[in-house]
Amino acid sequence: MVKFNRFTLSNGLRVIVHEDNTTPMAVLNILYDVGSRDEDPERTGFAHLFEHLMFGGSVNIPSYDEPLQRVGGENNAFTSNDITNYYITLPAANLETAFWLESDRMLSLAFSEKSLEVQRNVVIEEFKQRYLNQPYGDVWLRLRPMVYKNHSYRWDTIGKNIEHIAEASMEDVKAFFKKHYNPQNAIMVVGGNIKTEDVKLMAEKWFGPIPAGEKYNRNLQQEPEQHDERRDSVTAKVPLNDIYVALQMPGRRSGEFHAIELLGDILSRGKSSRLYKALVKEQQFFSEIHAYMTGSLDKGMFVIEGKPLTGVAVEDAEAAIWQEIEKLKTEEVPADELDKVKNKMESTMVFSEMSLLDKAMNLAYFELLSDAEDLNSETGRFLAVTAAQVKEQANKLFRKDNSSTLIYYAEAND
Repeated sequence: MVKFNRFTLSNGLRVIVHEDNTTPMAVLNILYDVGSRDEDPERTGFAHLFEHLMFGGSVNIPSYDEPLQRVGGENNAFTSNDITNYYITLPAANLETAFWLESDRMLSLAFSEKSLEVQRNVVIEEFKQRYLNQPYGDVWLRLRPMVYKNHSYRWDTIGKNIEHIAEASMEDVKAFFKKHYNPQNAIMVVGGNIKTEDVKLMAEKWFGPIPAGEKYNRNLQQEPEQHDERRDSVTAKVPLNDIYVALQMPGRRSGEFHAIELLGDILSRGKSSRLYKALVKEQQFFSEIHAYMTGSLDKGMFVIEGKPLTGVAVEDAEAAIWQEIEKLKTEEVPADELDKVKNKMESTMVFSEMSLLDKAMNLAYFELLSDAEDLNSETGRFLAVTAAQVKEQANKLFRKDNSSTLIYYAEAND
């Protein structure tokens, strides 16, 4: 049980406070309700570019890291298709430094041509190193457009191509910031050895004067249900052949989500999971195989990925995957197997409550989903899933006409 208090500033900033006097530390986490799904199809990669630009300094604080390091703090951020999240951890006694830094860049990020040029080059280099020059690095650049034909999930957070980042203008950047980086589009969680009354005072002092920003209605083109099998392949400089099977699944807010996540664990969580036991250990088709899902707010992807052993035909390996998942469509999962993955999920949720930062991130995310209080009933939702529900989801998901299959073939050595 994660206890918290909450209040909302007049400019719309939602603030959640988790008091924890068992630690001398504090965390300030700000979730902005903006991800790559909010980008213009002709200007992709902006949400991720902004993650970098936000560390380039503000009008009043040219070096973001320097004052934070002086008070023993650390910071980082991440961008997804749905959100952008920034966080600071530091001694609780120095919490106001975090308020100062985060409020200043929300209000007055420094837009200089030099900073934009530096961060553009950083992101372009990341694009090259992680996506273009790394084995299997371009998988999401290839797979997402197969799965999504209409939704803006069809490009990855890095963007469609390098040109979109290289050509990002100062006008484009300022417009993106003005629209998305403001109090009414943010959720702030403060946790640690702090008092709610003190957080209220600091929030009003540092964030209260920031204009709310203009409210806008997100109107994304939703992805229709898939009813055609999609396939593609590429021969590349990769060490082993690799098979990716992506299946459309409901979004994170769907009531079906929890059964699908347990379905993924049944297939691929640990060495006692079905795919590992059958296809790695017993039949020896794969060197490794995994099942996971994106957990997207809108329609997501359930992905099965495996590298066939040398000498195993890709066609045979792919057929073995389908043979194994077909069993989940015809037979209910035994009670002891379902209980095992439920217990693992429950332990994961318990361990997440031991980390101050994890608690802050989870509270922010559940507040975005619907209500931060739902975090405390999340374990119960997993425990309530029945074998019949798992079988039902297997039948909805595991259809050839709901699949997008991408195969990497390793280039033959001379």
